[in-house]
Amino acid sequence: MGVRIDQKIVGYQVVSKESPDGRVTSAPAIKGVSLQPLLPRPHELPGMTYKIKDPMSDHALYVTINDILIGEGGEAHRRPFEIFINSKNMENFAWIVALTRVISAVFRQSSGDLMFLVEELRSVFDPRGGYWKSGGKYVPSIVAEIGECIEKHLILIGLIKQEEPSEDLKAKRQQINGNGNGHEGMQGAKQCAKCGQMALIKLEGCDTCLECGYSKCG
Repeated sequence: MGVRIDQKIVGYQVVSKESPDGRVTSAPAIKGVSLQPLLPRPHELPGMTYKIKDPMSDHALYVTINDILIGEGGEAHRRPFEIFINSKNMENFAWIVALTRVISAVFRQSSGDLMFLVEELRSVFDPRGGYWKSGGKYVPSIVAEIGECIEKHLILIGLIKQEEPSEDLKAKRQQINGNGNGHEGMQGAKQCAKCGQMALIKLEGCDTCLECGYSKCG
């Protein structure tokens, strides 16, 4: 005979026929993990739009990041709330829509450091190979450049500070280039496994990245 359950199940009981006294043994209630509720969207949000021009495509990507104001008075600060990516190129439409929805959900749920999101996106490598931006910087994939746009925006709104190269890294750049500039895309350099830049060279017997400072000897 079936039993209809009209209320939410918050626990259960196990009846053991082998119990000598016939008592019912109870198991503890299982509680779900409570997620932080999504912030409601105001009617208007400030934001910025960034242009990504992939040389392998005829059409650019336009990345728009809108912010929400958290706090009041002097304690108020901006945080990313949502992201939109638009392009005339419909080839990547499905994964772009999926990516914007996932990133927007992370923006609305997370109240902590968003740099983990930047690092995850920047570590995505295109199996077909990346491309060179104007100025000589190598980008391993379009997704990685979207991550760079988010990082640039976080710096712009003051959520993170732009990291300056360490004195040791500056010295290594000067050792190779003489003036510390133009190290991206140097002839004979390999791709760094950490940051994806074509700036990994042999320096004093060690593989050294002149972009992020990664070093491996032996």
